[in-house]
Amino acid sequence: MPTHAKIAGDLLREAANFFKSVAEQNPAIAPQMTENAEIYMQAADLIENDPTGEIADQPVQEQ
Repeated sequence: MPTHAKIAGDLLREAANFFKSVAEQNPAIAPQMTENAEIYMQAADLIENDPTGEIADQPVQEQ
């Protein structure tokens, strides 16, 4: 039976695939959608590999 972390990771990966698909179909927004996909994949890895881990405090980077 899958854990909550596994289900959350799978959902994040599916969302990442959605962003990749949008990027392929819309070149004008491809850079942002690709970045979103990468972030969702990283979050999925974190949740699946270290579900109780914490992210060190870091200053917010403004864009």
